[in-house]
Formats: sequence, structure tokens, C-alpha cells
Amino acid sequence: MNTVLNNATEILLLLFLIITFLQSGFDKITDWNGNISWLKDHFSKTPFKNIVPLLVGIILVTEVVAGLLCLVGVYHIFSTGETSIALFGAILSSITLLMLLFGQRIAKDYEGAKTIAVYFIPTILLVFLLQP
Repeated sequence: MNTVLNNATEILLLLFLIITFLQSGFDKITDWNGNISWLKDHFSKTPFKNIVPLLVGIILVTEVVAGLLCLVGVYHIFSTGETSIALFGAILSSITLLMLLFGQRIAKDYEGAKTIAVYFIPTILLVFLLQP
């Protein structure tokens, strides 16, 4: 019980990232064509217009790996009190959000970029909290 109380903020933020990235990855897998179609239109006036499927694949992999690292990180916090895997998950989550932010800025979707910034703030807080 002390592990939960001593790491409550970190665990809650990790759960936030697990839900965010694993759900997003699941959505990309289950509706690949719909996502690609929408994103091709979204990036039609950018240098990314011809490589949208590749970029979505990269984002999919980073989201799923980040979510899984966060999940394993929660397990490790509960089982050993160790936070290094959780830190790796938080860092990869931050990098993934930066990639998404970059894409939104290139597409000139400033509202979408603002939304990603809202996700980035607690993610960076988590990186800070998990650092030794």
C-alpha cells in the first residue's frame, strides 16, 4: 500500500498515458483505412502528403510501445518500486507527442497542436517526477 501512496501521482499519470496511447493505437489498427484517408486529406498541402501511411505507421509503433512501457512501468512500480521502465515510457510518450505536434504545426492545424500541448504538459511532469 505504501508503494501506491508514495507513487500515486506517477501511477495516475502513467495510467493516463496507457489509456491515451493504447486506445489511439487500437483505433489506428482497427480503422487503418479511415485514419489514412482522413490524414491524407489533412496533410494534402504539406511535404508529408505522399508518405502519410509510413508516418502513421511510425506513430502507431511509438504509441503502442510507449503505452506498453508505461504499463510495464506500473507493474514494476507495484512489484519492485523500480521506476526506470516507467521513465522510458514517459520519455517515449513525450517524443511521440512532439512528433504529433510537429505534424499538426506542419499541417497548420493550430487547434490540434494546442490539444497536443495539453497532453504534453502532464507527460513532461511525469518525466520530471520519475527522474532519479
